[in-house]
This record gives sequence, C-alpha cells and structure tokens, in this order.
Amino acid sequence: MDFNLKGRPREQVLNEIRDKLKGEFPLAGIAVGQPISHLIDHMLSGVPSAIAVKVFGPDLATLREQGVAIRDAMSGTPGLVDLRLEQQVLIPQAKIYVLRDEAAKYGLSAGEVTSLLESAFNGAVLAQIIDGVKLYDVFFRFDDGSRADLEKMKSTVIKVMPDGRKILLSQVADIFETSGPNAILRENSQRRIVISGNVSGRDLAGVIGEIQERIGKLGGPPQGYHIVYGGQFESQKAATRGILFYSVFAFIGIFALLGAHFRSKSIALQVLATVPLAFTGGMICLFLTDRIISVASVVGFITLCGIASRNSVMMISHYLHLMKFEGEKFSKQMVIRGSQERLVPVLMTAFVAALALLPLVFAKGQPGSEILHPVAVVIVGGLLSSTLLDVIITPVLFFKYGNSSAQKYLNYEKTHERVEGD
Repeated sequence: MDFNLKGRPREQVLNEIRDKLKGEFPLAGIAVGQPISHLIDHMLSGVPSAIAVKVFGPDLATLREQGVAIRDAMSGTPGLVDLRLEQQVLIPQAKIYVLRDEAAKYGLSAGEVTSLLESAFNGAVLAQIIDGVKLYDVFFRFDDGSRADLEKMKSTVIKVMPDGRKILLSQVADIFETSGPNAILRENSQRRIVISGNVSGRDLAGVIGEIQERIGKLGGPPQGYHIVYGGQFESQKAATRGILFYSVFAFIGIFALLGAHFRSKSIALQVLATVPLAFTGGMICLFLTDRIISVASVVGFITLCGIASRNSVMMISHYLHLMKFEGEKFSKQMVIRGSQERLVPVLMTAFVAALALLPLVFAKGQPGSEILHPVAVVIVGGLLSSTLLDVIITPVLFFKYGNSSAQKYLNYEKTHERVEGD
C-alpha cells in the first residue's frame, strides 16, 4: 500500500502499525522497518534489526534460558521496540544411534553405517549423463515409504553377508523418536542465540547503555558463555571512534596551517575560537529537531569547523590587509572598518550555504533523508550561530589580543619582501 506523506509523522505511523500487529498476532515476532535498513542491519549483525544482543555458548537449553532472561530484562526499556527472541522451537525427530560394538561384529564402522543411511534416506549422485549440451545427474534414493515410520526404518538392509544373511539397521543401531531444535545457528564456530530490537524516539547509544545496565543486573552469563552487543550500535561506535581519532589530527593540522600562515599561534587560536560558537547553534537545532546525536550529525559538526574557521580567516586577513596596504594603524577604528567591509561577504557565504540546505532540513521523515537530514540540521544551526556571533567575537578578540601578533606578521612580510627585492 502507498503512504500519504502529508499525513501524520512517520514514527507515529510505524508505532501504530506495531501496536496493531501485536494485537492481531501476539505470539509473532515483529520487526517494522524498510528494505534497505533491514539489509544494512543484516549485513552488520546477521539479523534485520538495529540492536542485536548475542549470547554464545555450547548448550542449546542454557542458551535458550539465557535468551529468555535477557529478553525479559530488556523488555520495558524506553525507546526499544520490536523486541524479539530468536526462535528455537522443538520439532519431532527420528534419531539413529549406531552401536559400534554390534556394527563391528559385521565388519561395519560407525562412519560406514551413517554414510549408507545418508545415501539411502537422503540420496546421492552416482553418475552423470550427457545429452547433447545438457548434463543430467543420476540420483538414487530409497522410496518415501522406506522412511515413513520407525518400523520400516528398522528393517532397512544395511549389508548382505557372504552367506546370504541380511544385516538390518535394527541390529547395528538404536532408532527412536525424540525432539530437537528446528535450527542450530552458529557464528564464529560457536552456537548462539540472538535477542533483537529496534529504536524509536530515542538515541541508539542511550538505549544500548540502559540495556547493558539492565543485563548487568542479571549477574552475568554462566561460565563458558558470553554476551556480544552488535548491530548498528557496533558500527556507530566504531565509526564514532574513527571520526574522533582522525578529527584530532585534522584539528592539529588546521592549527599548524593557520599558525604557519599568520606567523602567530595567538591568531590561530582566535580563528579556532569561533568553532565552539558554531557547535552551539548546531546543538540547539539538533535538540529542537531530532534530539539524537548520530554519526551523521557528528559529520555535520566536523563540517562546521571548516565553515566557521573560514569566516574568521576572512575577517582577520582583511584586518592585516588594511594595515599592510592601506596604511591603517592597529586601532579600534581599523577593526570596525574591516568588520564592516567583510560583513556582507561573510553573511553571503554563510546564508547561501544555509539556504541550499534548507530543503534537507524540512525533509525529516521522508525516504532517503535519514542520513542527510541530521547533517543539514547541524550545519544550518551552526551557520546561524557562528555567523551572528563571529561578527562580534572575532573583532573583539583581535582588538584585545591581536596587536603584537599583527605587528609580528607585518614585520615578517616586510622582511620577506625586502629579501625578494634584493
């Protein structure tokens, strides 16, 4: 069915779908999402959900007990939806246990018996027939009636002795009915069970933090068992760690370039002082809209560093230009003149960039905007705050702390020009 994009918010519609499905199918595991998000989640954790709590261990019954306990502990966590435990139901099975001593009396090993039974009941390819360009397998298997009940399976002939005696399956193995799990799932060569869920109306890190706290109160899994938290949380944590790591090097690189250009650490610090002003606006807009700090929003904050620094560099460079080429002395009037002459370029570059991002800001909840919307919100909010505060803070900082640095920069430029002239 098609959704009316002009109706209620997307999250409200999804939550109502969850409520109705739970009411109609109380015993079913439900996960509401989109095909692309399900595919990404499955690639990250092996389950189509944003959160995957995996319990690893050797015994299936213990895994099931631990899974139920963890699911009950997670239940009721604010923001956690679509909570479900991986199904491992018991189904009827017929088991064949080879009696090694009895089989050895007839010259049979356990491996030979199981190999013969697999070929007889499941089938095997004996040869291939070529018909022109087509290739056909010659496949053999006992008829379906031979495995219809235990008595017929017991009378299956395993081997014919030289004296003509027929060795039946019941003579070398025990055959009995039992029950077993419908599936045994493994990861990294270990048995595991998964408790999965999605997040709605809350940040992923906050939900994971509360889930870990709730699970921690259970006292931990038994010896030989361990818990792994996967899904989008694992990917977001790794991405955030990588972004923060490289951001430190980028910040140091920016500071070094600014210091090399202006020949002053003080001016470099004045330029970088505008970065917190941009972060303030980005945080306010993020709080008023999504209220979630994601990897996309962190990318937006990194982008703000360059935009805010650019505006400050434009103003300080013009102050130095006035002093070097237009005979202005370092004074309050010079700073005011330089700020006024650079006010229009700063406003134009900032507001044009913000205007281009406004469609993404108002595209919240629309398909395809999940990543670009947080980036746009942070950048627009940061542009507004940094631009409005930059025209006040940068002139004040330069007027108060920039005199000695400006003179040092101008003296270096004059000396450099004199050397080149000679």
